[in-house]
Amino acid sequence: MNKIITCIDGSSITQSVTDAGIWAAKKLNKTICFLHTIEKEQQHGADDFTGAIGLGARSSLLEEMTKLDEKKGKIALQLGQELLEFVASSAKNSGIEHVESLQRHGDVVDAILDVEKDSQLIVIGRSGLQHDGDFKVLGSHIETLLRKSAQPVLIVPNTFTAPKSFMIAYDGRASADRALQKVLDSGLLAGVNCHLVSVKNNEAALISKFDNAKARLTEKGFNVTTAFLKGSINEALMTYQKDNNIELVIMGAFGHSKIRQFFVGSNTIKMLEQTHIPLIVLR
Repeated sequence: MNKIITCIDGSSITQSVTDAGIWAAKKLNKTICFLHTIEKEQQHGADDFTGAIGLGARSSLLEEMTKLDEKKGKIALQLGQELLEFVASSAKNSGIEHVESLQRHGDVVDAILDVEKDSQLIVIGRSGLQHDGDFKVLGSHIETLLRKSAQPVLIVPNTFTAPKSFMIAYDGRASADRALQKVLDSGLLAGVNCHLVSVKNNEAALISKFDNAKARLTEKGFNVTTAFLKGSINEALMTYQKDNNIELVIMGAFGHSKIRQFFVGSNTIKMLEQTHIPLIVLR
């Protein structure tokens, strides 16, 4: 059974992420799996002094610092368990029958990748605990996750409401076609108004591919509005999104190599940094 992996960390964005995960699980009639990861923090305690000369006589202080680190770890574990219990209760109260909880130690991306084979969608907050409340700062794991995950990733801002409209940023390339196919297959956005948008580029036969994409969406029952835009990709898309009150954006990730992005930038990252609405991104 495919699951909606919903990543929580206790920051202020946790409620928004929980709401998004619940929405997706109910739309798709899938199990929601809440994932909480306890990451190892950089220690500024005993490890800083063990190599110093002349501290042998103060080993009791070093042992005490180690005990404090252990106590801190136990508290983090308990807080995480209580957080999982709270969000699981919220999901059940919302009418979701199948709810699971997982707690992991280590890197959050590694934890997600360990369980993504059982997932249909990964839901994660746009900014994490270390940047709580700072909308301008992307969660440090977002780009890594988008590059490695084989599943769609729903990136959630500080608030979430069920979208009434969505926009597919279509450029005719393989990643855009994968995003389109996911929309057609999943059922997540059934009944939601669709805007199929493209910015003129050098992709061969873009117009015919665009028309074909519209036909496939219409055949699936979507109410489709189309637009061909000009100008800078991310600026054109952002302007269209604001002018048409689009509430969710779907786009493929990273159309160029990392080396090329170093010189020309990534439209995916630019959209992530500038938009204030949820995005579903596919690699």
